[in-house]
Amino acid sequence: MMRAPSAERAWTIDRMQIRQYSSRDEMGRAAADDVAEAMREKLKSQGTLRMIFAAAPSQNEFLHYLVQAEGIDWKRVTAFHMDEYIGLSPGAPQLFSHFLTTKLFSRVNPGEVHLMNGSADPMQECKRYAGLLQEAPLDIVCLGIGENGHIAFNDPPVADFNDPSTVKRVQLDDLCREQQVHDGCFALLENVPEYALTMTIPALVSAEKLFCIVPGVSKRNAVQGALKGPVSPSCPASVLRTHRDCLLYLDRDSCPGD
Repeated sequence: MMRAPSAERAWTIDRMQIRQYSSRDEMGRAAADDVAEAMREKLKSQGTLRMIFAAAPSQNEFLHYLVQAEGIDWKRVTAFHMDEYIGLSPGAPQLFSHFLTTKLFSRVNPGEVHLMNGSADPMQECKRYAGLLQEAPLDIVCLGIGENGHIAFNDPPVADFNDPSTVKRVQLDDLCREQQVHDGCFALLENVPEYALTMTIPALVSAEKLFCIVPGVSKRNAVQGALKGPVSPSCPASVLRTHRDCLLYLDRDSCPGD
């Protein structure tokens, strides 16, 4: 993979590092380059690597370049995803497990892949998946930010910075469900499931490193709230400003004005 381009702008807000790139493609290349380097460095110092991935069109460019990265022993990687719809048929293309299997897991073949099952009993599935996540510390989370400021499916009505759970069942708010239509994942709002499973905010931010990839004009208001508003569940992504090692990647469209 070619060396990623340099950022047009780079700055820090609170503890968060922010980099803006000239295009969505350059942003994805840069994020993939940094994540790949972090993976290689971590695998030098420990036997296995535990990672969380987001499933959304915003991650397409990043994942495209990540699968091309060289020098990563994917057989030593244990991979998870952070959320899943409840109630879709097992073969539905909108499933996040399907997205990540197609875009990433089937192409790099991690040593272990743990998928959420949105067809199982939600409470039992939350318990099962939480148990897997709690087996060892998380090293790297690759995530995005939703149009309503959510991270994973922690929408403002259900986001809790002190959530005692690791995985929980949530009801999706209307803005979140509308985003799935905007993204082309569903043709109509009524087709979007109303409930989902999600890793909680404390579980996500427990990881050593966070890489947040957020392209597109539709995300600009959410990025504005995350960077310049209060650190509050009203914009769940604002919590990323408090993390000890979080890097946010933007393109010109998603970057708010000064």
